[in-house]
Amino acid sequence: MVIRESAEDYLETILVLQNRLGNVRSIDIAQELSYSKPSVSVAMKNLRADNYIKVDENGHIHLTGSGLEIANKIYERHTFLTGWLTSIGVDADIAVEDACRIEHVISGQSFEAIKKYIAER
Repeated sequence: MVIRESAEDYLETILVLQNRLGNVRSIDIAQELSYSKPSVSVAMKNLRADNYIKVDENGHIHLTGSGLEIANKIYERHTFLTGWLTSIGVDADIAVEDACRIEHVISGQSFEAIKKYIAER
């Protein structure tokens, strides 16, 4: 199944917030991403329908196994690419923005090759 870039961003954000806050609610996601609550609600409905998240009786959002797998993949790419770009002289703010774009389009093969190349240097 192909997952949309926006869904990857939401899953990554849930992971980051979960690590920071423990429990994650839709309002936390809306605030983190500066999105409207209705937009986040629609996205959460779609992620729930695709079985990437579950919402408990208290409104806390939890990643499922498949949601966590995607979130971890995107987060790893984001942090790695941001670090690499800043290490080669890219301004930190630009590196974060560029990494966010690249993380969604780079193939697994290319990403692994870059990681291997950098590790061997």
